[in-house]
Amino acid sequence: MASWRHLREQRTRGARGYGSHVGSWYWIGVSAGLGTAVGVLLAGSFGSGRAQRIAVILLAGAAGAGIGFAIGSWQSGGWGDRAAGIAGGLAGALGATQTVSGALRRGGTRAGTAALVGGGALILAALAWIPVAGYVTALALLALVPLLRRARPERYAGLRTLARDE
Repeated sequence: MASWRHLREQRTRGARGYGSHVGSWYWIGVSAGLGTAVGVLLAGSFGSGRAQRIAVILLAGAAGAGIGFAIGSWQSGGWGDRAAGIAGGLAGALGATQTVSGALRRGGTRAGTAALVGGGALILAALAWIPVAGYVTALALLALVPLLRRARPERYAGLRTLARDE
């Protein structure tokens, strides 16, 4: 009889939501992932000049802080959400500005590059809701920055090489 009472007590408890069993680290990862997505989106939307890249990085950090503040006031996590949002925004902007400026320098169009980077940002935003994926995306983009800085090929010659008279 005691086991039936135990089951009834379990059934009458209110639902606690998805993140309640996972803990605050889940929401910190979501902040980092959404911050990364916003950083990538902003980097694809703005220009490739030096001043514009700096402005994008600062704006992405501020947007990440806003995302972290919103999630921190809604779910558990507190300052960790804000810090992860800022770090994610900065990581996304740093990685994407290198990619965008390289694509534009090699002859890519602004609209095409923005569309492709925007699609990537949507994918990153969807991945942010998977546990641990927000951390992984932010760290992966941050790890790509030195690699992208080192590898700077020249503008793609394409068919211009065939048009040369030698």
